[in-house]
Amino acid sequence: MLHASTVYLNGQFISHEKAFISPDDRGFYFADGVYEVIKFYKNRPFCFEEHLERLRNSLQGIRIDFRELDKIHDVCNALIEANQLKKEYAGVYIQITRGVSSRNHRFPENGVRPTIYARAFLLQSCISEMLDGVSVLSRKDIRWLRCNIKSIALLPNTLLFEEVAQQGAFECVLVRDGLITEATHSNILFVKNDTLYTHPDSELILPGITKAVVLNLCRKLSVSVVEKPVKLSEVKNFNECFMTGTGSEIIPVVKFDNIVIGKGKPGPVTRMLQKEFFRIT
Repeated sequence: MLHASTVYLNGQFISHEKAFISPDDRGFYFADGVYEVIKFYKNRPFCFEEHLERLRNSLQGIRIDFRELDKIHDVCNALIEANQLKKEYAGVYIQITRGVSSRNHRFPENGVRPTIYARAFLLQSCISEMLDGVSVLSRKDIRWLRCNIKSIALLPNTLLFEEVAQQGAFECVLVRDGLITEATHSNILFVKNDTLYTHPDSELILPGITKAVVLNLCRKLSVSVVEKPVKLSEVKNFNECFMTGTGSEIIPVVKFDNIVIGKGKPGPVTRMLQKEFFRIT
């Protein structure tokens, strides 16, 4: 949902209608870039430094030499203000590519400046989904093996998400070699006997900022945490399931493929974590 009338492109704040990027940008040719999304709760950025660190790690992961990360905070604040979003739940999308160069699989030589684009938009909470829970479908994880990099190369994610969305599912959960990794744009967590289970951070999943917050909340609330992959065949054994993400925050899963989770209602651990999450946001 596009809200921005003012965007940021390569050092300038301009109207969205005047923002143009060269067709020779490597982001267009090769999806040679990374991105980040930061949520603002009524002008307060949530976990800004953690998002910035993940963006820095993604840039390092694909060897983009971008030297203006120290300006990102001011850019985000300016976009929120320029687009009259200071009193809203909003998000800022940031994308950085390797820059403009003739089409060549080799990285361009020194002197090519990375392209940076950012925009602000409304990012409301999914209230009904958080209250009632959602259904998800699982599919084979067909992505590359560096999922810890927040790459703009999201074609596998979008293909899988579109497939399950057409069947009425809220999200697509990804499975690699029988083990659940994450979802197309969320992390996924399970609860059994008041113990939380989730895939550990690795190259197979994106290290979720909201997920990390939830794990810290679990430790404060004396909920045991086990970071190990859950087998697809074991889903039926869990009492609760929920997804986390910058946009999704904490959304209960009440149906996983054909399996009803927790009698079809969000469970007590999920509810407790939701309550604590919104207390701090």
